[in-house]
Amino acid sequence: MGNYFREREPQVMKDNVYLLKEAMEKAPELKGVPTGVKGLDDLFFTVEWKEGKPVKKSLGGIPEYCVVNLTGMPDTGKSLIAEQFTIKQASLGQKVCFITVESPASFVAASLKERSAAMGVEFEEIENNIILIDAASNSRLRDDIPTMLDTLAYVYRTYKVHRTVIDSITGLFESKEMLARSVVRAFFNFMKKWYQTAIFVSQKRSGHEELSAEAAGGYAVGHIVDCTMVLSKEIVLSKTRAQNYKVEFGDIVRLFRIDGCRMCGHDTRIHVMNITELGLVEVGPALVDIIKGKA
Repeated sequence: MGNYFREREPQVMKDNVYLLKEAMEKAPELKGVPTGVKGLDDLFFTVEWKEGKPVKKSLGGIPEYCVVNLTGMPDTGKSLIAEQFTIKQASLGQKVCFITVESPASFVAASLKERSAAMGVEFEEIENNIILIDAASNSRLRDDIPTMLDTLAYVYRTYKVHRTVIDSITGLFESKEMLARSVVRAFFNFMKKWYQTAIFVSQKRSGHEELSAEAAGGYAVGHIVDCTMVLSKEIVLSKTRAQNYKVEFGDIVRLFRIDGCRMCGHDTRIHVMNITELGLVEVGPALVDIIKGKA
């Protein structure tokens, strides 16, 4: 290694060296992107100083151009959140690219129509704002990352897209988890290049701790992306837990937390989460407030 550094010709990457002022000139404005999930958007905030004191100001959504890792065990509401985000953004006039890796496009389209009805959004008004890439039905799209990125670039150019959902990113490396980090990094860099606000749904393995940010492929996803949101569920099988959660013995309690966000401030507490009869995810009060009787 020592000889390598002494004998090689210097290769200085001057184009990648910036003064902070120069970098800030290219930095996007920090704005919130509504998710369509009740109780979630106000958990992200910025800080303003008033009379010498810091004051939190709700961002009103996830940060624009943020790449979010949405992780959890099966049946915790990950795909529902991804679909609600898609419908909400499409209803605001945004073009959304939805990469479906687990289910064929026709089934995802049917699910999006159901979510649209539950959210009170006219499906006919948004169906031209959602572009589906059916990787579930095409093994080359799933297994060959350059082909997938070329297809994404075509969609971005053609439809002027700035919102992307991948459900799930895990399906793009499930047979090669040793490459998980490089796969996630490739998609993360691509999202940044094309100024996408993105949600990567990632699956947990059965051995993973419920409320950790870990997903299939280890911590690869969480270490690379801008923000991680963790979903979990618990079947209440003790009277003490039932009393703490203020539920009945045998009920299912769903929990939500933001593990981290490098782009802005965020609530760090565990929140109770609910899936309504209409199939919509709602983020409720903090668990500590429920235990203390404040909610």
